[in-house]
Amino acid sequence: MMARLSFLLPLLGLLTVPAAAVLTISAALNVIEYVPLLTTSEDYYNSSAIFVNGGVAPLVRNSSIDLGANAETQALRNYANNTSLRIIWNIAEVPYRLVANRAAGISSLSDLKGKRVGTINGTSAGYFVEQLLKTVGLEYGDYQTIAGNICHEAPCGNRTFPDMLARGEVDAFGIWEPTLQLGIDALPAGQTVVFQDRKVYREIYNLHSTKEKLADKKKRKEIVVFLKNLIKAQRVFEEEPEKVYARVSAAVNVSVPLLEKVWRVHDWSGGIPEDLVDVLGEEEKYIARVDNRTASSREHVAKMVDGSVLVEALALLKKEERRGEGHGKEHGRD
Repeated sequence: MMARLSFLLPLLGLLTVPAAAVLTISAALNVIEYVPLLTTSEDYYNSSAIFVNGGVAPLVRNSSIDLGANAETQALRNYANNTSLRIIWNIAEVPYRLVANRAAGISSLSDLKGKRVGTINGTSAGYFVEQLLKTVGLEYGDYQTIAGNICHEAPCGNRTFPDMLARGEVDAFGIWEPTLQLGIDALPAGQTVVFQDRKVYREIYNLHSTKEKLADKKKRKEIVVFLKNLIKAQRVFEEEPEKVYARVSAAVNVSVPLLEKVWRVHDWSGGIPEDLVDVLGEEEKYIARVDNRTASSREHVAKMVDGSVLVEALALLKKEERRGEGHGKEHGRD
């Protein structure tokens, strides 16, 4: 996603963080998926956790940052140049959708041959569109990809994908939420066709740290405590979303009615997906191609996944639940 193109952030090397922070977290601060981190900081963890706008790129380039959140595509892009990056937890899984205009003669995926498809190449959305259309034998080049911008609330402005769809500047587009839903809403009822296949692609939006941070005993202790509390926060997102709609709305400027529409495509159950390494191995081929480099092996990218922090966080959570604690903020005291 555009906001997740953290590798394009200007003046990245000049990013500074207040010295008093216990944990500093880098994420795109305008995406729905990041908000469990904010909720964890505000409701469960201590107030010295702070956020900077970015993702995994600042994490691997700035030693003052401890955690970073991004989709798996951007993790692969940054791991190619810094193998200290580690995936420690899944925040959200989101099966992307593609919306098409029936008026353009589209009723099936195969009808997209020769059509104009909006997406952002080199991102999770670009990978999704390419993989989805491959399921009906369409290769990159059998359709025209058109760049555009995301939108968080109607009315969407010029050069945003929903506006481009409504104006007939694209015939379809595939992107993350809530822009996709706004594209559905931009056309008259019955004029949209929506395609989605979780088996083909879902965004795996993860929490990351680095090998160096996890080797630091004091820092690791704080990260484990933060993750334990993130697990608790995500339970609310998954099981009682009505309690967080207003918080998410305020954090990323998306209306509650729009959030309610897109919430069903977000899975907040967390953990580390069983097929994560397989997914990374396949997506690495795409990222390497668009970045004009040689793809790394599945075995190489597998080293990016570190489940040890989760094991410690779950043990800490189990200990806390036995004691009947867990309702207030805390430092890494355990």
